[in-house]
Amino acid sequence: MIKFNRFLFVSLSVLIFTSCASRKDVVFFQDMADFETLVNDNTDSYRFKVDDVVSIHISTLDPEASLPFNLFKGSEVAGSRPEQVDYIIDKEGNIDFPVLGSVKIDGLSPTDVKVLLKEKLSDYLKNPIVNIRLKNFTVTVLGAVNNPGTYPVNGEQISILEALGLAGDLNIKGRRDNVLVLREFNGTKVSNHIDLTSKKALDSPVYYLTQNDVIYVEPNKSGITSSNLDNRTSNAISIASIIITSTVLILTQRN
Repeated sequence: MIKFNRFLFVSLSVLIFTSCASRKDVVFFQDMADFETLVNDNTDSYRFKVDDVVSIHISTLDPEASLPFNLFKGSEVAGSRPEQVDYIIDKEGNIDFPVLGSVKIDGLSPTDVKVLLKEKLSDYLKNPIVNIRLKNFTVTVLGAVNNPGTYPVNGEQISILEALGLAGDLNIKGRRDNVLVLREFNGTKVSNHIDLTSKKALDSPVYYLTQNDVIYVEPNKSGITSSNLDNRTSNAISIASIIITSTVLILTQRN
């Protein structure tokens, strides 16, 4: 019985002392100071990166003349044009474009690519129209939001507010003044914090997001306290279970 009582005391002590969580136990990316901080470079909405999937369509007043510069999957069926082939930016930052061959677009904005292709196509076409679109634009929202996840983006630009809207907005336990954005910039992982309670957020280099950006909303004190309460509730149940089991064993032995 003495040994059992000692076991019960030790078990209860362990549960009590391990029931408290702190910011260190809850918050992601606490050592982000080791990463480079972004400079303000909002001169364009987006710049293409390696592994981006890009749709490019070339058109002119003469459809037959521009046809060789557009690749399609399969052949025309019942008058409907087949799906156009997309381009994947390779590890060297290039796409393999019909007739023109290898074209480097890594690091360029959609506007830059349009200008570049129009210049290269001028030897073959008169007044070509270049339509370009990023096909795999996604952003990931994590932390104290209502619906964390990875979301596809339609179009060439999305703001951090729109991305948070896709995730159902911050919940009441999320910090508005210290939202973290992780990004790959010139081949390097970089980070920046944005204070959504300040109008200066509109001028932040991460106000407009780019492909594969990760937004992390840190929990506030209430969120961390809530985590403590969850741990305590779980441990309280465990303690109650031990007490009930112990009581039953003691009564059984006495009988």
